[in-house]
Amino acid sequence: MTLPAGVPAAVVERPFGAAGWRRAAWAALAGAIATLGLAPYHIVPAGFIAFPMLVLAIDGLVRRGDGMAAAFHLGWWFGFGYFVGGLWWLGAAMLVDAAAFWWALPLAVLGLPAVLAVYFGIAVAIARRFWSTGAERILVLALAFALAEYLRARLMTGFPWNEIGMMAAPWPLFMQTAAVWGTHGLTLIGVGVFSLPVLLLRRQAGRPAVAFIGLSLLAFHGAYGAYRLAADAPAPGPDPAHVRIVQPAIDQSSKWDPAEANAILRLLMDMSAPRTDSPPGEIVIWPESSFPYLISDVSPVVGAAAQSLAPDARLLAGAARTQERAGAQPRYYNSILAIRPDGTVDGRFDKLHLVPFGEYLPFQSALERLGIMQLTQLPGGFSAAQERQSGGVEGVPPFLPLICYEVIFPNEIRRQPGDAFILNVTNDAWYGDTPGPYQHLAHARLTAVALGLPLVRAANSGISIVTDSAGRDVARIGLGERGTIAAALPAPGGQTVFAQYGSLVFWLMSAAALLTVSTLRRSHS
Repeated sequence: MTLPAGVPAAVVERPFGAAGWRRAAWAALAGAIATLGLAPYHIVPAGFIAFPMLVLAIDGLVRRGDGMAAAFHLGWWFGFGYFVGGLWWLGAAMLVDAAAFWWALPLAVLGLPAVLAVYFGIAVAIARRFWSTGAERILVLALAFALAEYLRARLMTGFPWNEIGMMAAPWPLFMQTAAVWGTHGLTLIGVGVFSLPVLLLRRQAGRPAVAFIGLSLLAFHGAYGAYRLAADAPAPGPDPAHVRIVQPAIDQSSKWDPAEANAILRLLMDMSAPRTDSPPGEIVIWPESSFPYLISDVSPVVGAAAQSLAPDARLLAGAARTQERAGAQPRYYNSILAIRPDGTVDGRFDKLHLVPFGEYLPFQSALERLGIMQLTQLPGGFSAAQERQSGGVEGVPPFLPLICYEVIFPNEIRRQPGDAFILNVTNDAWYGDTPGPYQHLAHARLTAVALGLPLVRAANSGISIVTDSAGRDVARIGLGERGTIAAALPAPGGQTVFAQYGSLVFWLMSAAALLTVSTLRRSHS
């Protein structure tokens, strides 16, 4: 196949027309550059460098006559660079208990990226199958990546962390279209728009149409964001609920040390004690697995925690909960407990989407017999909830309970009528001062925007935050800080298109892009 019309041969041949290790190196470099567009860096120009590099690399591959297998390898190396550059911090969790998990360090830093890179390999292989010499090849690449990211979010329990669409939503201004077409829609327009600089390499068939589509989507992306942010935020009621988030900043290496348990509980209780400016009915929130013990509903630890509350306050606390079973091993749940000032528990919200290898092991029994444990090191691992239920307890507005990385799966979450906010409790202390906690927050914020709900996020070591339904900060405490933040709960926004219809708009966009590709090919064939 010939070069796309007008593309200088030198541009493609050197270096993008290279083969072998040179092609792999350029692809991995492009993927690594792309990660600079993610949190915490948000260097937006990185996308406008990385994806044109990928397009030119595919052009070079096509010119050499290489097929889908070579394209898969190219995409895999791009993905490997992307996921190593974006997920290297997972290795920090292995170092919390290095004596037990040193062997897993290369699996976390290199093994998982190698597996995830398969999706990008598939994307580029699909794109190669339908590649052309015209500008519409950009749309083909965007469609292929959007499909790959759709699959990555669902197959093998799903792992959509750092979906490419996140690069297109660095700040609230550019987050708002997630309320229309979700993160997959952001991926579709992101890959397309980031690839547009390729069109500057002289004339290509279909260039005016593709440029117009890309620039129009970019304009809408920004204009819709400006419109939503310019609109007045929904006004809270005359007597809004008030939340206080406790961020204890407990080091992960001491969090489950029995010698430190009493001191940790005392710290949490002292930080939860009412203050002179505490409003009536304050909702105190503790982060994920905040109790330094495995507890039950009737545990004396629950009663002790309640003693720190004001008489009319409520406590929503992350807890590792145990449920005894007659004649069988207890079950363990990663939960949020709603605790009254008298120490009774009147709400339990268990985690539904567990972390593989973190909270449970695939083939749990077999791997335990080999001496392999998940990071939590609980015999049998955590059990998953049967279904996700909105939180409805006395004294607390209805909320969507999301524990840890459940918040990165917006397509699994259904906003129910009456839901007032998203409650996300997490413990990112596993990852220290790395990009991980910032990326997690970016996902949580974008999910809240997509569903049109305020976000209340309690993180052990940070970043704890309250945002409005448009993702703007109301209160915040930084990574690694110890303290509390208090805020009136922002009012929920209206039902969003995404909250009502899920990925429908994304699929309509994909169909429109596919029709455009077909039309442009016919026009210059």
